[in-house]
Amino acid sequence: MVATVLRLRYRILGNNLSRRPWQLVGFCFGVLWALGLLASVVLGFAFLSTSQPRELIATVLVLGGGILLLGWLLGPLLLAGLDSTVDAARLAPFPLRRSQVMAALAATAATGIPGIVTALAVLSSLIVWWRWPLALVVAVPGAVVAVATCVVATQLMSALSNAGGSRRGREITGTIVLALLILAGPILTGVLSVVDRATSDLASRFADAAVVLGWTPLGAAWAAPAAAAAGAWGAALAKLAIAVATLALLTWLWARALAAATDAPARQTVRAVRRGTLRLFGVLPTGGVGATWARSLTAWLRDPRYLRQLLVVPLFPVIFAFAGGVDGWMFGVSGIMAALVLSIAGYADISYDGTAFASVIATGVRGRDDRLGRLLGAACVGVPLLCILVVATALIGGHEENLPALLGGSLGLLLSGYGVTAVSSALIVTPVPAPGDSPFRSVPGQTFLNSLLVFVVWAAALLLASPALVLALTSTITTSATLGWIALLVGVVVGAGVMVAGVWIGGRTLDRTAPELLARIKAFPV
Repeated sequence: MVATVLRLRYRILGNNLSRRPWQLVGFCFGVLWALGLLASVVLGFAFLSTSQPRELIATVLVLGGGILLLGWLLGPLLLAGLDSTVDAARLAPFPLRRSQVMAALAATAATGIPGIVTALAVLSSLIVWWRWPLALVVAVPGAVVAVATCVVATQLMSALSNAGGSRRGREITGTIVLALLILAGPILTGVLSVVDRATSDLASRFADAAVVLGWTPLGAAWAAPAAAAAGAWGAALAKLAIAVATLALLTWLWARALAAATDAPARQTVRAVRRGTLRLFGVLPTGGVGATWARSLTAWLRDPRYLRQLLVVPLFPVIFAFAGGVDGWMFGVSGIMAALVLSIAGYADISYDGTAFASVIATGVRGRDDRLGRLLGAACVGVPLLCILVVATALIGGHEENLPALLGGSLGLLLSGYGVTAVSSALIVTPVPAPGDSPFRSVPGQTFLNSLLVFVVWAAALLLASPALVLALTSTITTSATLGWIALLVGVVVGAGVMVAGVWIGGRTLDRTAPELLARIKAFPV
């Protein structure tokens, strides 16, 4: 059964790569990067195996093993999403026992590029114990347990993200987890900087951390061989037992999560709405522009897929505050960095409509009305949020004299980005998460070309906003108040001009491309 699932998985992968050349290019780049990483790891283990002390080997393996497990938990989720070609929901209709489903999912994860590279890297770590042959008695089963733990932990994360509960609850939980993961790096940097001030011996800090980590599920499997090499067989067996118990617990939790995700019926939430309530549609103007404006603003305020794009706005100053302090230069320009990300949030806006875009075409809304309505919806949220962020960071960081320049650069970039995306979203559609999907779930049909198009749109927005950005940068360097006010004026004027041009060009483009965009959306894999 497992072999059949794997054959189907690789057949689907081969078909996708053969039909999508850019996805094949991205896949090849991924393979080359993985091989380069594996070669670096093997060379590192070869160096450790020469004449390095046992304590250094233990420290490197325990810390590296802990990072590896965290990478399996967080890396695939943040960078590429979990592979959804084979998942529990797709296997649920077949007459398979839960143990068979778990075996198929585990085999799928273990035979992917990350699984193969991880297995080879862990296997190569055994060479560091050639000077202590008895340590291999513990190192071999420890390596097997370490790889299995990585695979099961990732599958557990996937099952938890798709477990039962309301769609809104899963969306909110996924967004909160995503925010915490984004903040984890800068928070860790801040903590380490505090530790740096407390002690200057970096090697001893790492060694102490490895000793503690070796008694936890993150590093127990890697610390057991080091204990055996030192002759502490009691500690080695105890750490190996911790690793095995961790794998057993994760497997049990995975089984329970699969049951919740596939066996429990989906809960249907019925909401009663007061008769005659039109929400924003009853407040904003009627007509093509007003209706599109209301629909777009509703999405920006209620759809988690849009709200997650706004998540970076308040997180940028937090990240830079941890990295360089509130008096640092990066904290001061965090508004411009947020504008850079927020400016292209709608570069493929029609993609979020999905097949419902057919209703937009059917109503006969003109292209420029659609472009203007979507732009107003995004601006009603993005512009006030960005202004609050720029003013707050300038006041907190003590950069009040740079406030006009920072506002000019940020607004110029944001408004120019809106104008560019008014054109790009009339040309580009790309697979996006479905409503209610976990933010960590991969989207079928994403290609290497889709990723490149984002940078093309970014480059166009930066080029058009460059007058305001150059003036803002010059003003902050020379502390010229006059240049700051000129940057603000230029940013608003240039940004408004780009928006007008974007609505006009994008509207004419959409009138021509709307049927083709709908056909491409319908052709996306599900």
